[in-house]
Amino acid sequence: MRRARAMKFALPATDLAALRIRVRSMAEHRPAVYRMLDATGKILYVGKAKRLRARLLTYFRARYPDDKAARILYAASDIQWDYVPSEFAAYLGELRQIRRFRPHFNFALNRTRRAVFVKVSRGPAPRITCGTTIAADDARAYGPFRSLGRTGEAVRTLNDLLGIRDCAVSMPMVFAGQGDLFDAARRAACMRHEFGYCAGPCAGFVAELDYRKRIETAMAFLEGRTIQPIDKVVASMQAAAARAEFEAATKWRERFENLEWLFGAISRARAAVDLLTFVYRDPGALGDERVYLIRRGVVKASFPWPDTPIEHEAFRAVVREELAQPEAPPGPLPLDAIDEILLIMAWFRAHPEALRRTTPLVQWM
Repeated sequence: MRRARAMKFALPATDLAALRIRVRSMAEHRPAVYRMLDATGKILYVGKAKRLRARLLTYFRARYPDDKAARILYAASDIQWDYVPSEFAAYLGELRQIRRFRPHFNFALNRTRRAVFVKVSRGPAPRITCGTTIAADDARAYGPFRSLGRTGEAVRTLNDLLGIRDCAVSMPMVFAGQGDLFDAARRAACMRHEFGYCAGPCAGFVAELDYRKRIETAMAFLEGRTIQPIDKVVASMQAAAARAEFEAATKWRERFENLEWLFGAISRARAAVDLLTFVYRDPGALGDERVYLIRRGVVKASFPWPDTPIEHEAFRAVVREELAQPEAPPGPLPLDAIDEILLIMAWFRAHPEALRRTTPLVQWM
């Protein structure tokens, strides 16, 4: 029992007292991105700080093993950091280093998103789901949205209307027309097919081309290219009302409201991302002004603020080159840039005064 208790409270990987002295003597009260490394030099954790010295010293005051900060510190053998011009640069630098190094503690602890996405999976029989994370089997993502419950209801309505499956990704799929695979009686894996809510790609009740058309209709709706699902709901609602089937008409009305909300939410989300296109002047913590070229929520370029006519002309050339790039068509979010889009959104939402330091790209021309 004594041995088990000793194993629970592990010893730190390095001399914490010496490491704390180094932090107190060398770290400055400046914005920075810092990294916790193990004995082999592998990056365990990447963090950001508005005031580096104060932030790092909080790790040494944390209690092990209850506090996350203490668990990270006990696993680390060294701390490295890079000073950056501002808090905004620290946020951006932290994100890009996490994306580059994929440290264990950043992903094992609280790297969660508050935003919600509608996602289309890969594979011969894609699913349409919603969630707060993007998985490896997700091919497209739309959003971001705020309400998981409301988004989930709308996605469920869309799936039921178009007969799209919502079973596990690992569910084996077999389509109609695949030879003599169905000598035995066919039966779908769930009751949604029996109720008319799923085309049944798990049991050969639908051809692969037909199922793909259903997915393409759903994606066209999510990209604002068609309102066909809403038209179908409206027609069914009117038909039920004409037959005096008022309970059925009420259910169709609820489905209409769900799809109408989703269509509007997608339009608002797309507009919000489009508005994140400008040149942002960041004053810097110590007067180190920088300029960021941001397009649809992604930082395309960053330079020291151009003070001279030559520097202004050089930056105008960068803006001109970016404007020459074709506009992204209405569609899904770029999967490799979702985290950065969310960061830019969150930054200007939390710092509305920063919007006064933004300039439309065309004004630089």
